[in-house]
Amino acid sequence: MPLPRRAATVRTRRGQIHRVTAMPPPPQQAPEPAGLQLLLQPEVVAPNHPPPAPPAPAAVPAPPQPQGEARYRRPLVRLQAVPNEDHVPDNYGDGPDELGITPAVYQALERHLPPDLAGAPAEVKRYFMRSVLRNYVPSPSQRIRTQNQREYRERILSAYQPLHPELYTNDPSTFILPAFLQAINGNTEESITSIMMEPAPGVFAFPMLKPSFCQMLMSEVNNFLRWAQSANQSIMRPTSLDRHGRGAALSDFGLQEMLDNLMKDFISPMSTVLFPEVGGNTLDSHHTFVLEYGEADGARGFHVDDSEVTLNICLGKHFTGADMYFRGIRCGNHVNSGTHDEEYFVHPNVPGQVLLHHGSHRHGVFSVTSGRRVNMVMWCKSSVFREMKKFMTDFSGFCRECQFQRTARQVQHLQELTARISISRQESEDETP
Repeated sequence: MPLPRRAATVRTRRGQIHRVTAMPPPPQQAPEPAGLQLLLQPEVVAPNHPPPAPPAPAAVPAPPQPQGEARYRRPLVRLQAVPNEDHVPDNYGDGPDELGITPAVYQALERHLPPDLAGAPAEVKRYFMRSVLRNYVPSPSQRIRTQNQREYRERILSAYQPLHPELYTNDPSTFILPAFLQAINGNTEESITSIMMEPAPGVFAFPMLKPSFCQMLMSEVNNFLRWAQSANQSIMRPTSLDRHGRGAALSDFGLQEMLDNLMKDFISPMSTVLFPEVGGNTLDSHHTFVLEYGEADGARGFHVDDSEVTLNICLGKHFTGADMYFRGIRCGNHVNSGTHDEEYFVHPNVPGQVLLHHGSHRHGVFSVTSGRRVNMVMWCKSSVFREMKKFMTDFSGFCRECQFQRTARQVQHLQELTARISISRQESEDETP
C-alpha cells in the first residue's frame, strides 16, 4: 500500500509524466547596507605593468581598454567557532524584530563575527547576522502555531490537577526495571545489547518499565481526558495519522521534563549503539503520546514515523489482535518502493514490552479483534541529522533501495572500466609489429 504524498499536479507531455508542485514566490530581500557592500566588495588584483596612458581627447571618449585580465576575489565571511568573550556587542533594541529574533540572540552571535565585521556599524552586523539566522528562523505560520501550542499548554497546566504526582518526578529511573538500569549504567555495547532481542533486522524488543508505571500512566491519561471533558477543554490530537481511538500528548499536561530525562538518560545511549547512522547520539527533542484503540477503531495504516528513533511501549489492558507489521527501512526518496519477502515481519503487541526501531522503518498495526489496547509512543528526533539530510543524496547506510542503487552504480562502473581496459589492450596488441 503506498504512503500518502503531498498533493501535486501531474501533466503529461509527449508520453512523459512531470510532477509539478506549486512553489511560493521567493521573499523579497532587504537591500544591503552601504557598509556591508564596502566590506564585501570584490578585490581587484591588477597585473604587474604600468597603467595605460590616458586616451586622447575626443568628442565621445572611448571606454578604457583593460590591460590584461583582472582577477576578482570576494572575501569569504565566516563565523568564528570560538566566541570573543571580550567583545562588547551593540544594542539591538528592547524586543524581538519582525522575524522573532531577540536582541540577546544578536548579541550572542555578534561575539562569533570575524574581527573585520565585528567593528562595523550595528545595522551592517544585523544585516549579516539576519542572513545567517534566516535559515533557522521559523516561518510566521510556524511561530503562530508554536505560540498557540504554548498558550494551550499553559491553560491546561494552570487548571489540571494530576492524579499521580509521583509520575511528574524528574527522575524516571524510579520507573525503570533494575536489570535495564544496570545495563544502561554499564554504558557498553555488550551491556546494552545483552538485555534485548532483535526479532527482525532493526527492531529491538526488551523489558524496560515497571508494571506499576504502566498502570499509573494509563490512569493518569484517563483522568486527564475526563477532566478535559468536564472542563470543556478541547484536546489537540496527538498525531494527524490517528483519526480514531482516544489519547493525548503527554507533554500537554506536565510530563515534558520527565520524558526529556527519559530520552537523554536511557533512549539516547541505546540509540548511540543501535542507530548511529541516523544521529542516534544527537537526539535532542521528542513527541510522546498515548493512544487507546478498540475493535471499532480499525487498523493503523502503513506509515513511517516523524522521528529518527521510535520507542513504542504496550502499556496494557486486555485485548487480542493489534499485531504490528514491518516492511523494511526506507529513506524519503524510496518510502513507497516495494517490499522484499525477507523484510516483511509481524510482531505481537505484548503488554509491558518495549519496541525500539528506526523511525523510517515502514510499519502499521492490525485491528484490535477484542478488548482495548493502550500504547505509549515516543518519536525521538535529532535536529543535527535533519540538517545534514538537506545535503545528503545517498542513504545507503540504512535504506535498502539506496544500497541497491549504489551497488548497481558500482557494478556499472566496474564493467565500463573493464571494457576500457580491454579495448586499450586490444589496441596495443594491434599496434605491436
